[in-house]
Amino acid sequence: MPLHVTIQPAGHTFELQDNETLLEGALRQGFGLPYGCRSGACGTCKGRIVSGEVDLGDYQSNALSDEEISSGKALFCLAKAKTDLVIEARMISGVKDIAVRKLPVRVESIDRISHDVAILRLKLPATEKFNFLPGQYIDFIMQDGKRRSFSMASTPGEGNLVELHIRHYPGGNFSKYVFEELKPKTILRIEGPLGTFFLRQDSDKPIVFMAGGTGFAPIKGIIEHALAQGSLRQMVLYWGVRSLQDLYMAKEAGNWQANYSNFTFIPVLSEPLADDHWQGRTGLVHEAILADFADLSGYQVYACGAPVMVDAGKRSFISSRGLPEEEFYSDPFTIAVDPNKKA
Repeated sequence: MPLHVTIQPAGHTFELQDNETLLEGALRQGFGLPYGCRSGACGTCKGRIVSGEVDLGDYQSNALSDEEISSGKALFCLAKAKTDLVIEARMISGVKDIAVRKLPVRVESIDRISHDVAILRLKLPATEKFNFLPGQYIDFIMQDGKRRSFSMASTPGEGNLVELHIRHYPGGNFSKYVFEELKPKTILRIEGPLGTFFLRQDSDKPIVFMAGGTGFAPIKGIIEHALAQGSLRQMVLYWGVRSLQDLYMAKEAGNWQANYSNFTFIPVLSEPLADDHWQGRTGLVHEAILADFADLSGYQVYACGAPVMVDAGKRSFISSRGLPEEEFYSDPFTIAVDPNKKA
């Protein structure tokens, strides 16, 4: 017999098929639960088991601590029900009518914009409609069945082109392929759109964006779309990188600030080089936000980058600046060492 899961506080109920995770079952039946990597590494899908028993799966301790397990928390992308369940999770609107699809794409261009970042543009089939929300990501499906996930930096208004920002990680097989072998006109296969990192349109709260490295990519898509749609919400982007050469699209962010009175750009360098002659902000990006905001209780925060940055920001913004936990939205990038982690 199928097992049943009830989502609180919404009160929705869905059935689980054999060997299906809680997330898989919910998404299959149109219930939007938050998620990111789908491999137990980022913690975005974390929720509470109110009643019933689950198999927690092969989770990573940095995404789910022993203390959290003791309090009933689980990663819904891995957890499988042993009994009927009642779970506590935030429901997300906006993704129900967006179909996840597998499509062939053609490499339109590869622009190695900096020493370790390439802008990859993919052309979708002209006969296929690919709907997505700015900030979501796609999976590349490799010939061996493995996957590599990358956030989209583009907006739906760019026709049938999708833009990705690929960082060249030491030992990263896919990024090495992009930098050293991939050629224009190559055909690749993708699945998407995926993830729940996108702008919540049902709020008029001011927004703080926190990007680390190529975590700028999905935030770029979100900001460009919001500005193009005429959003009047106050927005400030803190982009943290090591040195000046890592601000690979600083000109674009500067142009947003010059052209829109409701947008501010604040770059933060953690390790500026002597040759940078840097006069701007230094240190850790989340600490720059803490220095500028004594109270975040009336804000939304969108964060994307390394998990350590995202976690530090979340903890400090909530505990010391009054940010409501439900107003922190994140997409922690995880380095690909297994099939479903971001490269």
